[in-house]
Amino acid sequence: MVLTPGQRTLLGLLADGEFHSGAELGQALGVSRAAIWKALGKLEALELPLERTRPHGYRIAGGVDLHDAAAIRAALGDAARSLLRDINVFDVIDSTNEQAKRAADPLNGSGICYLAERQTGGRGRLGRRWVSPFARNLYLTVAWEFDGGIAVVEGLSLAVGVAARSALAAVGVTDIGLKWPNDLLRSGRKLGGILIEVIGDPQGLCRVITGIGINVAMPAAAAREIDQPWRDLSDCRISRDRLAAALLEQLLPLLHDFPERGFRAYRREWEAAHVHQGRPVRISTGSRVVDGIARGVNEQGALALECADGLRFISGGEVSLREGP
Repeated sequence: MVLTPGQRTLLGLLADGEFHSGAELGQALGVSRAAIWKALGKLEALELPLERTRPHGYRIAGGVDLHDAAAIRAALGDAARSLLRDINVFDVIDSTNEQAKRAADPLNGSGICYLAERQTGGRGRLGRRWVSPFARNLYLTVAWEFDGGIAVVEGLSLAVGVAARSALAAVGVTDIGLKWPNDLLRSGRKLGGILIEVIGDPQGLCRVITGIGINVAMPAAAAREIDQPWRDLSDCRISRDRLAAALLEQLLPLLHDFPERGFRAYRREWEAAHVHQGRPVRISTGSRVVDGIARGVNEQGALALECADGLRFISGGEVSLREGP
C-alpha cells in the first residue's frame, strides 16, 4: 500500500492526536467532506486508532509519530551527515532490508538509508516475523559497500549492537544489554534486533545491508503477535526521528571505519554489555545442542563457550541461544 499525497497530508493533519472536523480537513485538502470520509476509510487499513465523534470530528487517538527525512538529516552532526548519501522513507513496504537489496542492482554506493512507517514482511533471525505496526516502532536499514568480501565484515553485527546501545544511551536509555549474536535487550526482554545481509561478490566488492528494528511504542493489539518477552521505549517518550538520527550518528562512522578497525575495536565494549557473560548457556544449531559457560567472543565475533571438553568457538548462522540449567 502506498499513500497518495492527499492521504499523507490528511495523516499529517491528524498526527497531533487532536479532533479535527470534516469541514476543517476538507478545507485544508481542498476536497469535499465525502472525500475526506473516503480517505479516512483508507487510513483505517493501516490499523491506526481512528476515532469519529460528533460533534468533534476525527482524530487518531494518541497521535502518530511520522518520519521526516529532512528533520533526521538536520539532527546529524557534520561527520555523520557527510557520510549520509540519501534517506528514503516509505509508507508501507515488505521490509527496509528487501528494499535496500532491490535498489542494489547494480551496486550504487554507500550511505543510503531506508526507513519505513510499516513493514508487511519484516524479518528477524531464523526467518522469524518482526511485528511492524504503522509509525510505532523503528525500521531502519543502511546500505554500505565493502571491498574485500565477507571476510572484511566479520563481527559487524556485534559491532552494530554496540553502536545501537550507544545511540540509545545518547537519547537517555541506559539499561540496554546485548545478547549474542544480534539482540538488544531492555530489562532482560527483547527491545530490538539486527539483521545483516550481504549481496554481491563474497570475495570482492559486496554490499552489506544492515537492518535495525527497535520497539518504540508497541500497540497492545500488535504485541499479541509477539512470541517472546519484549519491551519498548513507550515510557521514555522518544520520537522515532530522534532515535533514527542517534542511530545514524553512530552507525555511519562505524560502517565507514570498519574495514580498518574491525570488530576488535568494539570487542571489549560488547563483552561488557553481554547479558550472558560468564553464565551457563545452551546453544542449539539444528539438531545439535551444546552447553557451556559464555566466555566472551573472539575478534571475528564467534562466541567463546567453555564446555566440559574445553573451549569452543561458535560462529553465526542458524543458532539460537537460551540460558542453560
